[in-house]
Amino acid sequence: MFLHRHDGPLTHDLLRAPGRHGLGQLPQRLAPEATTRTVCGFCSTGCALTAHLRGGAAINLSPATDSPVNLGMACPKGWEALTPLDAPDRATTPRLRTTDGGWEAAPWDRALGEMVTRFRTINEEHGPGGLAFLSTGQIPTEEMVFLGALAKFGMGMRHGDGNTRQCMATAAVAYKESFGFDAPPYTYADFEESDVILLSGSNLCITHPILWERIARNLHSPEIVVIDPRRTETAAAATQHHPVRPKGDLALYYAIANILIARDWIDPEFVDAHTEGFEAFAAHVRSFTPEAVSDATALPTHEICRLAETIHAGKRVSFWWTMGVNQSHEGVRTAQALINLALLTGNIGRPGTGANSITGQCNAMGSRLFSNTTALFAGHDFTRASDRRKIASILGLDAARVPRENSLPYERILEEIRAGRVRGLWVVGTNPGHSWIHQTEFRETLDMLDVLVVQDMYPDTETARAADIFLPAAGWGEKEGTFINSERRLGLVKKIHAAPGEALADFHIFRLVAEYWGVGDLFDRWRTPEDVFRTMQEMSVGQPCDISGIAGYDALEEHAGIQWPHASGAPPPAPERRLFEDGRFFTDSGRARFCFEQPRPSREMPDDSFPFTLLTGRGSSSQWHTETRTGRSPILRKLHRAEPWVEIHSDDASRLGLIAEDWVVLRSRRGALQARAVVQDTISPGQVFVSMHDAQTNRLTFPEFDPYSHQPSYKHCAVRVERAHPKSGSSARHPSCGGPPTPAT
Repeated sequence: MFLHRHDGPLTHDLLRAPGRHGLGQLPQRLAPEATTRTVCGFCSTGCALTAHLRGGAAINLSPATDSPVNLGMACPKGWEALTPLDAPDRATTPRLRTTDGGWEAAPWDRALGEMVTRFRTINEEHGPGGLAFLSTGQIPTEEMVFLGALAKFGMGMRHGDGNTRQCMATAAVAYKESFGFDAPPYTYADFEESDVILLSGSNLCITHPILWERIARNLHSPEIVVIDPRRTETAAAATQHHPVRPKGDLALYYAIANILIARDWIDPEFVDAHTEGFEAFAAHVRSFTPEAVSDATALPTHEICRLAETIHAGKRVSFWWTMGVNQSHEGVRTAQALINLALLTGNIGRPGTGANSITGQCNAMGSRLFSNTTALFAGHDFTRASDRRKIASILGLDAARVPRENSLPYERILEEIRAGRVRGLWVVGTNPGHSWIHQTEFRETLDMLDVLVVQDMYPDTETARAADIFLPAAGWGEKEGTFINSERRLGLVKKIHAAPGEALADFHIFRLVAEYWGVGDLFDRWRTPEDVFRTMQEMSVGQPCDISGIAGYDALEEHAGIQWPHASGAPPPAPERRLFEDGRFFTDSGRARFCFEQPRPSREMPDDSFPFTLLTGRGSSSQWHTETRTGRSPILRKLHRAEPWVEIHSDDASRLGLIAEDWVVLRSRRGALQARAVVQDTISPGQVFVSMHDAQTNRLTFPEFDPYSHQPSYKHCAVRVERAHPKSGSSARHPSCGGPPTPAT
């Protein structure tokens, strides 16, 4: 089958399938001058936005006032979400690498033919382990399902993972082990119902500003406790800030558990009726006295005791964490230490309580449940024959097409590339050439591939520049589907903007790849994203994430999103629902498990050569990840520093002879970063902080991974700080953008 060019725009009968709209079309059911509600495509809060339309296309956005999520509020990224779609450097045609290393535009027919030919050659020479894919948490769930089914069941790939491995794998594994399923128990209303809110490794003001606004609406004068090495914006606004030593948080939470148990400040009825493993856990934490952990945590004993007393005094205590916990070499056990505190005190299943992971990307929860990577669709298990048969039956497949093993996680896929066993890689909607840990090694790894296919909105990302084949994709706002936010709410994403040139929704690209691979008949019933949604509902039946009772996209529109579970036959969904109200969990016993382990140090600690601990994190609420999109908004760029910067304590700056705004070089054993010195006491002596958004940051980071979640530990490595000395004749500022000088050699 071929794509045909006529006198008009690119057309193809596959892309004109019946449904809401096809290639380049906007929904005809919308009036020329109207509004419609959609869900923001940045963070996992899942804010509802009102798109203001003219001629069927969005000309402006504002926060929706009828949403139970954001209650009429939006952060800068939501207000500016349309701007990146109109960037002049959007990809509009497929591209192929030329023999001289350049690019040439190619029609879809040639690009897909080249991709399929080269991938098939690898399959024939290296078997099903020779190909892999890396996906994203930033495309609709239906597209994730299509990619996961196409790659695993249609093209025979064994391995694929998503960039949610970088943000949410720890929380997913922690919940599975403790609760029996990846099930965040809370609803956003809990922010407004708590009388104690503990935020661990979370700069909520910056990372999830609308959720911080939900805290600001709390009428109970809550105690807001922040556990973070830095005095972040959130810590500055809290009632308590405890600057724990980096990676001392696990020992800290065990010490708090020790105090709660020793003083009989637990809920014995809840523990006895709804948990298992308490006696072993109590024995484990017995040695974690405040005195024993004071050095490891850098907190005096009276502060540790005060923390325990605060938790004990609360009637509705909620425990929240984000990347400061997840991105750690022992993140799973740290997350479970927070879960254990909630279980000990019975703070779960009631308003204002819970052990609550706040997700990163807009659809990371969709990826966790429906990407078909390291777990079979809807939380099923590749290794369980009954699960394979169920999914195969729903999809009309021979069960032999379903792999019998889980995919390798992200870092092991990269190991397979370095070992020469994975020869072809398909990267969809993510930029690991910037975001993956230890960039020097990652980029060397990409060079080892026979073929790299990148599918994205922009052709100039660090990853796209390394591609052999580039496929132009539509972005948020240019297609439809569902996102699942942090509180388990499915929200409807609308097509409110036409994709440029020949760029296609990922959904349509997957349909075309299926046809070119010769397996299009396997996916004949998926003509629209809503067709895939109905399949998702079938696959979810009987699972904790059962969504079979949602009456299609219209119901999501009517209710402004619906939280899972919502099984067939369930009563109309309430606006807010939390899990475990009956004390029943998803384990075989119905009880939550206490999970724990002895803390262990990071494999790279500061020393005489590299005496500082490097911390990384979000730099501004106007920035997003590798700034592939937010960097294209002039307004968002004005809301944060244009130059790279590093926070350093005044004592360290004085000792090194630095003053504010000096150029410095941070060096690790893997690379260097150049930045302006921001001298302030928001950070402790011996620590420095840099923004994750700068392309240089991951030249420094140390490739250490949690052994259970395989999530990278971005928040801890050893560096040294040097004054930057420009080379002779060079300017102290980059001539075009005020960038850093060349570091001294």
